[in-house]
Amino acid sequence: MQILCLDIGSTTQDILLFDTDQSVENAVQLILPSTTILIARRIEAATKQGDTIILTGETMGGGASTLAIRRHLESGLKVYATENAARSFRDNLEEVTSWGIQLISTAEVTQFKSGTIIQLADVELERLEQALSSWNIALNPDVVAAAVLDHGVAPPGESDRLWRFKYLEQLLQANGTLEAFMFSETAIPRHFTRMQAVARTIKDTPLVIMDTGAAAVLGSSFDHTVALHDNRLAVNLGNSHTIAFNLSGSRVLGLFEHHTALLSQARLENLLLGTIAGNLKQQDIREEGGHGSLIIEKGGEPFITVTGPRRSLLAHSMLNPYLAAPFGSMMLTGCFGLLKAVTIKLPQWRDEIEKALLRS
Repeated sequence: MQILCLDIGSTTQDILLFDTDQSVENAVQLILPSTTILIARRIEAATKQGDTIILTGETMGGGASTLAIRRHLESGLKVYATENAARSFRDNLEEVTSWGIQLISTAEVTQFKSGTIIQLADVELERLEQALSSWNIALNPDVVAAAVLDHGVAPPGESDRLWRFKYLEQLLQANGTLEAFMFSETAIPRHFTRMQAVARTIKDTPLVIMDTGAAAVLGSSFDHTVALHDNRLAVNLGNSHTIAFNLSGSRVLGLFEHHTALLSQARLENLLLGTIAGNLKQQDIREEGGHGSLIIEKGGEPFITVTGPRRSLLAHSMLNPYLAAPFGSMMLTGCFGLLKAVTIKLPQWRDEIEKALLRS
């Protein structure tokens, strides 16, 4: 069977096309610019040309594309967007229109005779299929597994940043393991609009979707050294977000989530030590611009492991963390977590996947 794993971040999209007939090391592996980076480049090109932009397609991650669209508007140029596309920048459409973006229906897109039409989507299977075909690689996945960070639609008057973490707490109350952060296509919470959009994009193929940080932490357990430690503090230092889970086996004892750009090595070390000690204060993280923290119970002295593209932030730390690289590929840690999620959410494929992984 063929499993397509897509870890969609703010700077890169990390792709693993895993075939159970071969070892992981021989699987197709790609590290490409993230979708939002690619969209931002198209927006910037339209800005240079002085074009009107028409945005259509699905809700996707913002970041670079949001900054590019704001600059386009600041240049005095026009932007039209369907509602789903506009939610890529903010779930509150009143805020989006206050920037100057004009909302249109999908039917109205065809009425534009000039301008740059840009279709938004986190996942572009047709584009990937076309690229792989140049190497005679057929993309025909039996399962698609994707990871995105979804803040969720916050209730009126509440911060998306704080709402996301509050909902993560609710998920852990219902299921105190990393399984709380993975969903089949029919079980995605309604307010996770980005995940819902990925499900609409995939359509006819079984889908497992997961939060990016949790996927990376889960994937790090495939590293042979990490696997030796039942109690571990696993950190994912992403380009935009940092998340750390204090784990005892599969149980989550505590976690915190912050924005990577706001962290120094010293502050990050203090956050990790506070998580271990069980005295981390959620309000402190929120006041710094992070998402929050949750301490469920103390768990002794865990093995500290770190993964993610910004792991150099802890490379010379006094904590001496272990730099995880499952199957020799740190950047695909999230994809390996997605493979594990497929075995959990689609147990009919578990034996075949696990047998293939044992060959590596």
